[in-house]
Amino acid sequence: VQLLESGGGLVQAGGSLRLSCAASGMSFSRNDMGWFRQAPGKEREFVAAINWSGGRIVYADSVKGRFTISRDNAKSTVFLQMNSLKPEDTAVYYCAARKSSIGSYEFWGQGTQVTVSS
Repeated sequence: VQLLESGGGLVQAGGSLRLSCAASGMSFSRNDMGWFRQAPGKEREFVAAINWSGGRIVYADSVKGRFTISRDNAKSTVFLQMNSLKPEDTAVYYCAARKSSIGSYEFWGQGTQVTVSS
């Protein structure tokens, strides 16, 4: 299984970025997908998750109304549209996959850096 994130970069506060995570080696359409982030010196935290069909989506309170998670099962890709970015959104963003909606995330990408300047 490989999860490959892309789309990170440097953006000014108030700007937008769209992260992508391309999956391979797995039955993507059968897996729930999630985005997590880890800022320097902090624990990794949950950002957003989407179930296999896209019918159930959950966001962390800190990103509600600004971030949108979506998926394209035909392309085995999950997206994270990030708008109104804040300096506190600066982190390495990871995508993850799990087979069960109640289980742990079993597969992780290598991460992509997002830096928001003030």
